[in-house]
Amino acid sequence: MNIVLLSGGSGKRLWPLSNDIRSKQFIKIFKKEDNSYESMVQRVYRQIKNVDNNATVTIATSKAQVSAINNQLGENVGISIEPCRRDTFPAIALATAYLVDVMEIDPEESVVVCPVDPYVEQDYFEALKELSNQADKGEANLVLMGIEPTHPSEKFGYIIPKDAQKVSMVSTFKEKPNSEVANEYIKQGALWNGGVFAYKLKYVLNKAHELIDFVDYQDLYDKYDTLTKISFDYAVVEKEENIQVVRFSGQWKDLGTWNTLTEAMEDKIIGKGILNEECVDVHIINEMDVPILAMGLHDVIISASQEGILVSDREQSSFIKPYVDKIDQQIMFAEKSWGNFKVLDVEKESMTVKITLKPGHSMNYHSHKNRDEVWVAISGSGKTVVDGMEQHVSTGDVVTMSAGCRHTIIAETELSLIEVQLGKEITVEDKQKFELEG
Repeated sequence: MNIVLLSGGSGKRLWPLSNDIRSKQFIKIFKKEDNSYESMVQRVYRQIKNVDNNATVTIATSKAQVSAINNQLGENVGISIEPCRRDTFPAIALATAYLVDVMEIDPEESVVVCPVDPYVEQDYFEALKELSNQADKGEANLVLMGIEPTHPSEKFGYIIPKDAQKVSMVSTFKEKPNSEVANEYIKQGALWNGGVFAYKLKYVLNKAHELIDFVDYQDLYDKYDTLTKISFDYAVVEKEENIQVVRFSGQWKDLGTWNTLTEAMEDKIIGKGILNEECVDVHIINEMDVPILAMGLHDVIISASQEGILVSDREQSSFIKPYVDKIDQQIMFAEKSWGNFKVLDVEKESMTVKITLKPGHSMNYHSHKNRDEVWVAISGSGKTVVDGMEQHVSTGDVVTMSAGCRHTIIAETELSLIEVQLGKEITVEDKQKFELEG
């Protein structure tokens, strides 16, 4: 089975745990059997592999999310990188070309495209396999998953099938309605359109060539920033007459807000937190190393991270975005392919950061024009390379780098550093990368 996971979104609605480079799918709040926590993307990837261990999984995403994906899933997962945002049709066309030209998958094979962030159980992934098998039959150019509605939702578009069979031809599509209209659609046998569909690779590849002038994957990637922004629904689905829908009646939740996300949490508290006995329906999600105490609260969400602190009524948490838009702050936490960093302190001419590298990983070999840096190893061991000179480092060692010198660090064990940046212009743009010789 070939699967493309669409991983988009910004970090507005789940602030302060998410930011511009850490979207909701990377927040670790789902409890595993060993009592550790995993993120949406880890959960979905694990569930796919449980159903089909040989599945080819490709994540279509922006450059900003690649490091977090590699951090959480390793570096063997396929990634179709969008150089910039151009909506879902260009993203899906690029991912399709990636599968054919880079992964060398036969264009006659089918692929399932779905969002990376729904909260679902194992039966959903069995249904994806069924969707793929239906697309293999070639009875329709597109095969959609239609989700049996549990209520007249205003959040989804609707699919009107021609009959009530498990697999049906599609009669028409309806845009997101109000609750009253949604109720009428449901009486007609309408299904939620969750943006899950399957097709033979050659079908979308041919559509892409009809609408875009390109030769192959690399050519499409190179001219991606010139493409028209258009959704897959508008470009393909609404113009296609030969479409089937396969019904799915299992659990399917869109965890797009704090309100819906906490409904899927097994624990009331993640991180350091205390609720007194008078608290009712209160959740604490705390990434800080300080305790949070809540007393006598009802229907409240409390979330804390390096980015800030949220204390919100459960229902009001859905309206967070315009307020977060007003917050102008640099990224305070990020997962990288080599580990992660947390900003501890910001002054006018200095910034202090805690950096943790995974065993066997290293930063890019790089330099800064406008700042000096000091590293203090606080745990673990590794090797630094500063202007070509290698030095072993372990707990307590201090390494200084003047502006302009090239440097990196390679972790032997898990390695934590305190990095102090000193300069009048400390910016993320002040970084030049080099190839590390040897």
